[in-house]
Amino acid sequence: MKLFVLKTALAGLMAATTLGVAPAFAEKTKFEFWYGLSGDLGDRVQDACKKFNDSQSDFEILCTSQNGYDTTLQNTIAAYRAKKQPAITQIYDAGTLDLMLSKAFIPAKQLMADNGYKIDWNNYFGGIANYYATAAGELQSFPFNSSTAMFYYNVSAFEKAGIDFKPDTWEHVEEAARKLKAAGFECPLGFNFDTWPLLEQFSAIHNQPLATKANGYEGLDAEVVFNKTKFVDHVKFFKKMQDEKLFVVKTKQLGMDIVPAFTSQTCQMIQTSVADHGTVGKTLPEGVKWDVAMLPVWKGTERKNSLVGGASLWVMAGRPAAEYKGAAAFLNFLAQPDMVQWWSTVTGYIPVTKTGFDAMKANGFYDKAPYKGRELAIASLTYTPTSENTRGIRLGSFTQIRKEVSTSLEAIFMQNADVQKELDQAAERSNAILRRFEKTYAGQKLN
Repeated sequence: MKLFVLKTALAGLMAATTLGVAPAFAEKTKFEFWYGLSGDLGDRVQDACKKFNDSQSDFEILCTSQNGYDTTLQNTIAAYRAKKQPAITQIYDAGTLDLMLSKAFIPAKQLMADNGYKIDWNNYFGGIANYYATAAGELQSFPFNSSTAMFYYNVSAFEKAGIDFKPDTWEHVEEAARKLKAAGFECPLGFNFDTWPLLEQFSAIHNQPLATKANGYEGLDAEVVFNKTKFVDHVKFFKKMQDEKLFVVKTKQLGMDIVPAFTSQTCQMIQTSVADHGTVGKTLPEGVKWDVAMLPVWKGTERKNSLVGGASLWVMAGRPAAEYKGAAAFLNFLAQPDMVQWWSTVTGYIPVTKTGFDAMKANGFYDKAPYKGRELAIASLTYTPTSENTRGIRLGSFTQIRKEVSTSLEAIFMQNADVQKELDQAAERSNAILRRFEKTYAGQKLN
């Protein structure tokens, strides 16, 4: 392609010299990329697109935010049915099985091989790649904005309350919360009804199943079992702490979600994504000391690796071959170590490849104050090799299942509903969702 463009340019230049007309240049191949991020993170995606467009002259990527992960998934499916799909789409973790069974995509390995790229697929961290791979380990999409949940705490508040330990166990968190409350802090720990840290990450690091069939990887006939695991006792602990006003609900609906609650120093401890690390660092007042730790475990627990969150990039089927050349070039561009470091620097998301992470360590990235602590996300994701309970979650219509659990958590914490009864009902509704999904894809098997 580059040789063709060069020849065309030279021919055009010669014609212009001879005839006095303007030179003709080959038109760039344009292709679309839909993404779900918005706000500051959405702006950073636009920056990445501009960097790609400025780096070469063969392709032009057109990047459009769909203003949310859910809407990106819905819009992508609708567009595919109407044969108006983008070349690349960003689909979050919960939509992985929906895309995988749709057969509406070009597998990652096939795309890059067809377009002449040799990729070391083992370079991706297993804890990240396995979420987006078949049961046989074939990567279907490209890990992009990857994260895991971390525990954030206000070191300055800890010092005022006389706390001299890291909150690495839930027993420590309870002890810290009581001391913070005694020192006059009204919200020792803020939490919401997001199932990602409270259920999914908790289950993984405590080696608890979310569902049968290896969390769904071994078949569409999986059933959720979160109402029969340590998660039940964990929710009861949160309810007890809430009743004692040591843990406080913070949601957008109530006026302040957990990250603003932490950065305003309203709450002194939260669980949230490592992707929020940059926001916390930029928003907390200068001079306030804070830190992050891996998510706490209950004492006596043999910690396991946490789950990757965020999203991956899927290449949609049914586009012209020229667009696939552009898509492959863009995805290869994002994987370069300098782009990996830039993306992690400006967002807080973690590097998805070992070479990218090693390059950042060698450059002293994690020694710098604004970024110190982010390496713990990699440590958490790679703490142990992935297993049946820690590889990921491969359940159909998982977005709806998350909503059912979140609804039950809201009833527990806002309406004083019975913990076991609510989680049993959430499990019943979730299994009904799974049976409908299984019926939709009857006869299909997971690879």
